[in-house]
Amino acid sequence: MPKQLPLKAMQAFEHVARHGSVTKAALELGVSPGAVSQQIRKLEEHLGLHLLERSGKGVELTSWGRMYQKGLAAAFDDLRQTHAALDHARASGGLVVSCLASVASRWIGPKLFDWHALHPAAKVRLIGAEAEPVLHHDPFDFRISYGEKSKGFAHFTELFTDWVVPACAPSLIAGHDVSTADDVLRHPLIGIEWEQQHRPAPTWREWAASVGGNLRRVETELAFSLSSSALDAAVNGHGFALAQMAMIAEDLAAGRLVIPFDHRLQLSDPYFLAWDRAALDKPFGTEFRAWVVALSKSQAKLSAGG
Repeated sequence: MPKQLPLKAMQAFEHVARHGSVTKAALELGVSPGAVSQQIRKLEEHLGLHLLERSGKGVELTSWGRMYQKGLAAAFDDLRQTHAALDHARASGGLVVSCLASVASRWIGPKLFDWHALHPAAKVRLIGAEAEPVLHHDPFDFRISYGEKSKGFAHFTELFTDWVVPACAPSLIAGHDVSTADDVLRHPLIGIEWEQQHRPAPTWREWAASVGGNLRRVETELAFSLSSSALDAAVNGHGFALAQMAMIAEDLAAGRLVIPFDHRLQLSDPYFLAWDRAALDKPFGTEFRAWVVALSKSQAKLSAGG
């Protein structure tokens, strides 16, 4: 088998050859001149060649040393450029976060303004996508998604399990008493039918059964595969939606949606945050993960009505 390269000794020689001085090389490396001289002797023994000759207070390269230094200089320059490129990519690329589309537009997206206020130098790019990425291959650092899809990631943590509640535009119930479940169920109902890759969201039939309401209709008037589309329909006054609490905070605060009858059902699965291990080496990567986890703890209490 080939002999292992004495990389530390090679580095010491490259510094001495470049500066023409053991003392200057030692200063740059942060070690003693004696330690540098010891590494040079180790390298000469490894090669079976004399690389340096002392000349007054300095050193000169032998013909073998000049040949060796030429190759090492190019190799170490390549290494320095590689390190510089890696540092630049790590520092300048920012964090790229993939989310389910509704989560991106209605939960984490609006809250990124709070993140930016805490970390004004941090760059975060949010991308809404339903397909689960391969984090060590695709150009994403984090993924926020739902349910059993977490099992496809090497690094993840559960966030919160959301609750749904009937919500509507104030105009829909203007002049109407909505104090019981049956009052809600008499209005147009907007359904949410998630893709088959996720367990179904709670249905109106399940909600009615949980509260003892009387659902006379078999189907809802409108149904959407995206929670955000169903909520947009509710905001526009087309009916009640079984809205996720995490997704309607902005609409409730702005008065675009109201909850006239507060009876909630919990989703079957939690949301989760997954990450590429390399994301934690990026500037603000660890801080972003901690911020999302803390945010989810607060959301869990709000969604459950705590």
